[in-house]
Amino acid sequence: MSVFAHILVNNVLPLTMMIAFGILIQKAFSLDIRTLTKLNFYLFTPAVVFKSLYTTDIALSVISHTLIFFFVFMLAQFLLLELVIWLRGYNGGMIATMRNSVQFYNSANYGIPLNQLAFAGNPYTLSIQVLMMMMQSLVPNTYGVYLVNAHRARFRDIWKTIISMPVIYVIPLAFLMRAYDVPIPDFVETPIGYLSDAFLGTALITLGVQLGSMSWKIRKAQAVDVAISSGLRLVAGPLIAWLIVSLMDLPSLMKAALIVSSAVPTGLNCVLLAVEYDNEPEFASQAVFFSTLLSIVTVSVVISLLHIPV
Repeated sequence: MSVFAHILVNNVLPLTMMIAFGILIQKAFSLDIRTLTKLNFYLFTPAVVFKSLYTTDIALSVISHTLIFFFVFMLAQFLLLELVIWLRGYNGGMIATMRNSVQFYNSANYGIPLNQLAFAGNPYTLSIQVLMMMMQSLVPNTYGVYLVNAHRARFRDIWKTIISMPVIYVIPLAFLMRAYDVPIPDFVETPIGYLSDAFLGTALITLGVQLGSMSWKIRKAQAVDVAISSGLRLVAGPLIAWLIVSLMDLPSLMKAALIVSSAVPTGLNCVLLAVEYDNEPEFASQAVFFSTLLSIVTVSVVISLLHIPV
């Protein structure tokens, strides 16, 4: 019960309050959602990814095992999603947004605090979560951009959009600078810190602004789709992760960290992509919102089943 209360008070309620602030400010001032999404894509996300990778000490074995898990996990989710998409008969932009709502999860502003809670700030498990966050920042800015545009744009145009995303350059730069002990000048490090610290609040307020600008009347068909998305993300996700780590020769603590990392709700990137490219933004916003609320219960169950001391 203490795990449930801690997650509720320290993770979910603060996130919900920030989203609520975004809803209120949108109702009052009708903000430009596209400006907010551009700030997230081109400033705040690259800054938080760079800072996390540059400042966290990660062993080579942890990197290799985590990346193997990540790609197998993404493939397994994709195959399950293809079955669901075929059974539901989705078409057009809904296919991409359903995929994004399940495959892009909140590894940063939910996953990292959750990791620190579940594993009592263990630096080993934290390094695993940072790697998952790195991949979950890279994939939406490449594969995710391709998905939301594939049904209506030429590959050449999509590729131009992808290579304009700064996060794909930030990741190798952070690794190289850390590997060769290249210091960051103070006049660069300070603004990176400011931008990184601004990521969480700006991203959550952006979600709230989008929620505040949409209709709260959910059609029955859309409610079913949101439920499917949440079920695949919050229930199927950790089950798939458990199956994969059971087949891998990994330390038990690493297995637990990878399962917990897969149990978090749909990421804000799902909304940011949907809004930026006008691709089912209402469904994306509801998928993020409701999966976050439902995760109060599901994440607590996952942690309790893993018997992680807190």
